[in-house]
Amino acid sequence: MLPQPARGRPRRGRLLHGGGGPRSRHGPRLLRRSRQGIWRREAARQGVLATCGPDDLKRLHENRADEWECYDICLEKIQERRLEMELVTVERQYDRNKITFFFTAEKRVDFRQLVKDLAAIFRTRIELRQIGVRDEAKIKGGMGICGRELCCSSFLGEFSPVTLKMAKGQQLPLSPNKLSGLCGRLRCCLSYEHEGYLESLARMPRVGARVTTPRGEGRVRKLDLLRETATVQLDEGALTLVLGAAEMTWDARQDLPRGRPRRPRKPCHRDEPTEH
Repeated sequence: MLPQPARGRPRRGRLLHGGGGPRSRHGPRLLRRSRQGIWRREAARQGVLATCGPDDLKRLHENRADEWECYDICLEKIQERRLEMELVTVERQYDRNKITFFFTAEKRVDFRQLVKDLAAIFRTRIELRQIGVRDEAKIKGGMGICGRELCCSSFLGEFSPVTLKMAKGQQLPLSPNKLSGLCGRLRCCLSYEHEGYLESLARMPRVGARVTTPRGEGRVRKLDLLRETATVQLDEGALTLVLGAAEMTWDARQDLPRGRPRRPRKPCHRDEPTEH
């Protein structure tokens, strides 16, 4: 088993999709050429050079072991220069022409002197790449609130925008503890069913809309988008009905009340007529 740096090394790189050419089954380690150089991947990737042989695997083991040393040395230099940054992981290029240090920081950090120190020690190209908290969670991995491995560290190739509006559209409780992932940002899975909820919402009346039912007219008080049902309060009496979209008719162009209904103002002594 290959050794791992202290804070974890990316187990999976960026997911790439190759075009035509020779195919390879999932599993064998391959060498891939990218703009940054030659890298190793554990599945078929675009720009594949060849399958790793015994000499290639030996170098991969050596590079992985060197990453331990690179991590410790860089961490020591960061502490010496008192830089406000957290080193996440280190990745050494297969051909040893470049070492990339991934770090996080709350604000911009001047690491030019650190790069000079590392270049003088390792005698190769040095790159310090600042990443966000979502990328940090992708590299370190972990378990989500669902009990499964994090989506970003298992199968997601690119991060998609996630907004609080998606959670509102799915009628989820707007609690930061329930909506945030390990990275502290909104969970990526909030965007998976967003389109489906929008389609269901398009087939239903809005909350507060006037509808006509077999029992009379009323107003929509609540929606269940998964079942595509609406809770309607009838005008006559306090009767409420749970109906599907096919059991109601409504005007989609009607103006809906905005915000909460105002409470009636309590009378005060100023409202009483005065005698002159």
